[in-house]
Amino acid sequence: MSWNPALTPGCPDEIGPDAIETLIIPRARDLGEFEVRRALPAPKRQMVGPFIFFDQAGPAEFLTGKGVDIRPHPHIGLGTVTYLYRGDFHHRDSIGTDQVITPGALNWMVAGRGVTHSERTSAAGRAGPHSLFGIQTWIALPESHEDMEPAFEHHGKDALPEIRDQGVQARLILGRAYGETAPATLYSDTFYLDVVLDPRARFPLPGDHEDRGLYITEGSIRIAGQDFEAGQMMVFRPGDAITVQAGDRGARLMALGGATLNGPRHIWWNFVASSRERIEEAKRQWRAERWGTGLFDLPPTDRNDHIPLP
Repeated sequence: MSWNPALTPGCPDEIGPDAIETLIIPRARDLGEFEVRRALPAPKRQMVGPFIFFDQAGPAEFLTGKGVDIRPHPHIGLGTVTYLYRGDFHHRDSIGTDQVITPGALNWMVAGRGVTHSERTSAAGRAGPHSLFGIQTWIALPESHEDMEPAFEHHGKDALPEIRDQGVQARLILGRAYGETAPATLYSDTFYLDVVLDPRARFPLPGDHEDRGLYITEGSIRIAGQDFEAGQMMVFRPGDAITVQAGDRGARLMALGGATLNGPRHIWWNFVASSRERIEEAKRQWRAERWGTGLFDLPPTDRNDHIPLP
């Protein structure tokens, strides 16, 4: 599938400044060995479509033997989306998944009523100096699927559709865009793209989704005569034809969005729910540590430790 950006309505000079509904500057958080920048949820914007959480991890460099060790922790009411530019994660969860993810692939874990997982740098990754750079997002589940059984899907780099055109290379991670559909099972209308732009290349956002946003991971882009640098997220006014243009160094973007949910969600720690009661019950069960007898268990091969309730 391809398009001609030069002929797409909404080229940069045709978009008014008010087309950007919200500009988000992520909050930086130092986790010791690496930094995380959180764009969602933001004070003025909880979600973009169903995306309720958006973290940039790194870029970070590690010495031999070092790496990331995120101990087992719980989730409810959401799906986690892990996508890496560099490095790897060894994912293990309470439904028995044991999967290493590498750059360009997708890990899609649906928590539903409750799941526990850990994420660590793999043994192979620790064998020498290595780097980490990637994005993790959460997608809030519609109320009809909040109590579903947890599930996990891994889709390799070659399984994700690629969309190429003049100076544009895009990988469809989730959902549908430009006539292509990614393989992961979703529960609401969604799109999520990794987009690499050559210098000055133009990229039109999908026009058939209700809610749309962009996050710049590298380089810069121009919209409506304004320049935006890496580390910024823009959420656009619904219905406008939006085309962005890369700066002189090119750009790498994550384009995201989809249908809005029927209302806001409650968020506490790693829990997302349509009601506070669901979150209170999840808190009670995680605090009780009665593994395998309620909502939560620990990964079969990572049971020696866990992150306690804050």
